[in-house]
Amino acid sequence: MTISNQKHEKLTPEQKWEQATLANNFIFYKVMKNHPDACQHLIEMLLGVKIEKMEMHNEEVLDIDHDSKGVRLDVYIKDTNKMYDIELQATDTKELPERARYYQDVMDLSSLNKGDFYKDLKDSYVIFICLKDIFHKGLPIYTFENICKEDLKTRLNDRTQKCFFIADICAKMIEAKETKNFFEFLISNKANSRYTKDLKEYVIDAKHNTQWRVQYMTWERQQAYAFQNGKDEKAREDARSFYKNGASLELIAKSLGMTIEQVKEIVNDVETEEQ
Repeated sequence: MTISNQKHEKLTPEQKWEQATLANNFIFYKVMKNHPDACQHLIEMLLGVKIEKMEMHNEEVLDIDHDSKGVRLDVYIKDTNKMYDIELQATDTKELPERARYYQDVMDLSSLNKGDFYKDLKDSYVIFICLKDIFHKGLPIYTFENICKEDLKTRLNDRTQKCFFIADICAKMIEAKETKNFFEFLISNKANSRYTKDLKEYVIDAKHNTQWRVQYMTWERQQAYAFQNGKDEKAREDARSFYKNGASLELIAKSLGMTIEQVKEIVNDVETEEQ
């Protein structure tokens, strides 16, 4: 099955789990977190680096309970002189640049001990594998470093990089066969190399893990609840604005997909506030 997001939001959490591939950010996290060799190979392949000594960050942030506010699905890795943070993004959350900035800060704070010099900071790389081109420029890879705005040449040399790989464009434009195979697998679930066949087996194993399935169901339901709450709050704010600008109850209800009773409740709140 080709991985895409059309109608995906209409599926139940159980259906999403059954259809999930490596292009699901939860599955991607679990596979990379629990198969360090596969994660190391992916980073080396994407960045063209050699990781000398890989240390996977052991903190598990994904345990979910009823009070959980959010879930981190990034994988943090330390090398001898470098740090890497890698994550798959199935949707454009409109905040990935800010999240990349945050991850870089977190890595720096975790690597610098009291009394260390700033020169002791490791080189850091934040890697996002995106299913959509969040920059809309048609490039397969977007690599960002700090550079002088005045001459566009002088680099800050703070040894940080933020790298965004756009899966479908990488699958079409990247020449390196193994890397191309990886992105083709990510978007089609068709394994054509030893590495992607291993990944496919890891995905199957992950989906047989009962504990992870429960985690995923809980997370999905929390995501849906938070999304619906956000939609409801925006609709209420829009209704308040329409009413204050003289719109009829019927027009507000029709425009926002509400019942007349819901609109009346909001109007009563507005009138109470204004008394």
